[in-house]
Amino acid sequence: MKWLLLLGLLVLSECTIIKVPLVRKKSLRQNLIEHGLLKDFLKTHSFNPASKYFPNEDATLVAAQPLENYMDMEYFGTIGIGTPPQEFTVIFDTGSSNLWVPSVYCNSPACTNHKRFNPQQSSTYQATSQPVSIAYGTGSMTGILGYDTVQVGGVSDTNQIFGLSETEPGSFLYYAPFDGILGLAYPQISASGATPVFDNMWNEGLVSQDLFSVYLSSNDQSGSVVMFGGIDSSYYSGNLNWVPVSVEGYWQISVDSITMNGESIACNGGCQAIVDTGTSLLTGPTNAIANIQSDIGASQNSNGQMAISCSAINSLPDIVFTINGYEYPLPPSAYILQSQQGCVSGLQGMNLPTASGELWILGDVFIRQYFAVFDRANNQVGLAPVA
Repeated sequence: MKWLLLLGLLVLSECTIIKVPLVRKKSLRQNLIEHGLLKDFLKTHSFNPASKYFPNEDATLVAAQPLENYMDMEYFGTIGIGTPPQEFTVIFDTGSSNLWVPSVYCNSPACTNHKRFNPQQSSTYQATSQPVSIAYGTGSMTGILGYDTVQVGGVSDTNQIFGLSETEPGSFLYYAPFDGILGLAYPQISASGATPVFDNMWNEGLVSQDLFSVYLSSNDQSGSVVMFGGIDSSYYSGNLNWVPVSVEGYWQISVDSITMNGESIACNGGCQAIVDTGTSLLTGPTNAIANIQSDIGASQNSNGQMAISCSAINSLPDIVFTINGYEYPLPPSAYILQSQQGCVSGLQGMNLPTASGELWILGDVFIRQYFAVFDRANNQVGLAPVA
């Protein structure tokens, strides 16, 4: 009887995993390149990835990450908002905590080129008078907060607070392959005190476990997935190694060392890292990244990317992250990105505030190699090689 009960619980756990397929599309950078706009954009925007993690404090903000951080994003999922649901393409972002989408109140070019939420077409929408502002680049997205039902993987997350844009100045977002952003970080960094989507799903009993997991396919346009409420072991090999969250805000963990060819290249004496699905590249302190770029023979091209010979993939060493005693090697095939236009480095530097210490962002370049579990119940991240 005891085993039947355990088996029943196991089946229940497996059945209540909510899977949201992620599709891989052209990045915003690629769209800007194809429209001949990237060079002008880079001239007028001072891009520093660190500003996503060290925003200016403002109680009225829904989020304060510069949207340029999403310029290289390729993985997107679909959600529905309202009754009946209105569909939106969003980034499932473990590096932020708020949900926002364009709305019919917005007539900026960036909004007219994307799907816009219409509150009047939803029977479950609840309005508020609270304004929001999402800072980015040379302007900001402004709008209002509202509540409605959000469909995630076929499950209804009711009474979910989210941002509705009213203005999205500039041309940057016009070419974005996504409509909005769905944040999956801790509620501690959710501005305006807005309850994040996953927290609301857990509070409403929609998932059987207080965790979610992410698998990013390396090559296929499909196959990637974010799973709420469970872990599917078919996506990884070996065992999950668990790493305690060091700061409950972003999914931040401690790193023991970073080496190449057995020699330290950064993180002497340990450092911090954020596991972030909303950052495409492997990002670290400017000087450390510059040294690695030099070591692997990468040089900047006209598109602001660090170009490298594709033939180097067969000869360069792994970059090895040692985390909680386990080694996580990134082979050249992971940190060198290949496309029809050639090969570029998947590494990116960021200027950090002096008092912040050494911080690395383990973005999609890392997550494509390691299945990641984000365990809110135990405040830990599970990592295992992808299957």
